[in-house]
Amino acid sequence: MAITTKNLTCIVCPRGCTLTVTLNSDLENPVVSVEGQGCKRGVDYATAECTHPTRVLTTTAPTVDGGVVPCKTDRAIPRELLFEAMKAVNTLSAPAVVRIGDVLLENLLGTGANIVATANRG
Repeated sequence: MAITTKNLTCIVCPRGCTLTVTLNSDLENPVVSVEGQGCKRGVDYATAECTHPTRVLTTTAPTVDGGVVPCKTDRAIPRELLFEAMKAVNTLSAPAVVRIGDVLLENLLGTGANIVATANRG
């Protein structure tokens, strides 16, 4: 049995609880316990972060006129796909004129997440 602990700071709410997660890599669900949470959301966050971490990708995409437009995924994607996602974004040729919320790339890497503009341009 391989028992380890991991310390996290919960980012779900402004409290920033310090969480201690006990993990057992021999189990199908490796999270044995979570301590230090101020609410149930802390347990959910710690479980997700230790079993299948996700992130919102925030970056810039190239435009057809040689500029860039700030953009992000409209939902979190698996952390292990971030580098592949950046490669996909870097191949874009976004329009020179975009508005906040415009979809620049649909269904990024089959994740269901879209790349959307986060600023008006042009």
